[in-house]
Amino acid sequence: MKFVAYLLAIVLAGAAGARAVTKKKMAAFDPQAELQLLQPGSPANSGPPLTLTLADAMQRAQQNSPVFQSALTAVRIAQEGRKQATASMLPSFGDTTQYLNTQGNGLGTGRFVENDGVHVYHEWLEAGEPLPSTFFIRALPRQAAYAEALARANEEIAQRGLVVTVTQDYYALVVAEREYATAQRSLADARHFLSIAEALEQGGEVAHTDVIRFELQYNGQQQALENAGLAMDNARLALAVLLFPALNQNFTVVDDLDTPPVLPPFHEVRRLAETANPQVRAAFAQWDQAALGVAVARAAYFPSFGIDLDYGLDANAFALKSRPSEQDARVPEMGYFVTYSMNVPVWDWGIRRSQLREAKDRRNLARLNLTYAQRKVLSELYSFYNQAQVASNQLDTLRNSSQLAARNLQLVTMQYKAGEATVLQVLDAENSLTAAQNAYAAGQALYRTDLADLQTLTGRF
Repeated sequence: MKFVAYLLAIVLAGAAGARAVTKKKMAAFDPQAELQLLQPGSPANSGPPLTLTLADAMQRAQQNSPVFQSALTAVRIAQEGRKQATASMLPSFGDTTQYLNTQGNGLGTGRFVENDGVHVYHEWLEAGEPLPSTFFIRALPRQAAYAEALARANEEIAQRGLVVTVTQDYYALVVAEREYATAQRSLADARHFLSIAEALEQGGEVAHTDVIRFELQYNGQQQALENAGLAMDNARLALAVLLFPALNQNFTVVDDLDTPPVLPPFHEVRRLAETANPQVRAAFAQWDQAALGVAVARAAYFPSFGIDLDYGLDANAFALKSRPSEQDARVPEMGYFVTYSMNVPVWDWGIRRSQLREAKDRRNLARLNLTYAQRKVLSELYSFYNQAQVASNQLDTLRNSSQLAARNLQLVTMQYKAGEATVLQVLDAENSLTAAQNAYAAGQALYRTDLADLQTLTGRF
């Protein structure tokens, strides 16, 4: 009875410890306590702003993106699954300790037939090796390896997709800041032209209608400045959600649109797409899984085996040697027994045949998906490269248009002061400069986004 009480004490102590650890972990994480709603003017956004490059934004986004972290977690889970599958091919070992306390009948034996006495002790060291039909084709390790390859491909797909998202939001903020600066310049120009028109009206050189039109232009530029500020704040918020675990708008981004990267030649881009494309690798991994499924379904027709070894004690005394009776000599109690088993499938009403047909259908579908993925990648490669090339070619034109629009505004301003240009020409020149500068910034950002789209197929170049 002391032995039984000792075992019960151990079990109860373990259960109490498990409950204490669970309560401690639950108290350490409180979802309501983690929720923080920070306003733009909160202390978390005070202090000098943090300056971020595109590379800094990429690094922060990877740390705080649920989609990318989910893909990264899937890779770690797949790695552990591969370790478990490899370990499952090895023999398993265990130890069993039992004490069977049976009510006696006064004759030294128990009242239950299946028990060999009042006190029965079991102490077994167990070793076993199941040998199913899939053991000989290493189905579990191969399946885990293909799952890990698929998880790694999905991780790279998620990473490259995140690069596109961050690039779009990063340069959307840069463009919004440029448009805000352009709106400020346009408002200053409108105020300047309004003052010129008022001075010319006082001298009798222009009509009052010019002053009215410049005043309307000034009012419109004030609205445009407010809208540009709102767009800049929204772009900053969209990027802040990606980069920071808590909402923080106290940061600036580096404007590097004037130093665009060079687009590599097409043959180099195609070589990268053929060797470093995660979509095709994912399709290959799915094809490998489907092909292995056919092999597993076929293996179900073959016998399965098993080996179990038990070594230890099964006696009425917890000792290495004991006497069956007082007249007998001491005999050893330790021993072993081995169980060899073989299971031969005979009849299952067509289940295995149906599973084999199902596996073949999955394999055929995986082959179709693989060829489609290859065609789609090649099509997107041409499309993305052409878009990036067109965007690159348009940068010089957009830059030249912006410079020409600025020069045109200078000339029209001088002509208007000299009475050689009308108010409509001035307004048109001013609007043309604003549109040209905004179009140039948008074209630069579009080229960066097109490069990011292309790198989803090729990786960095």
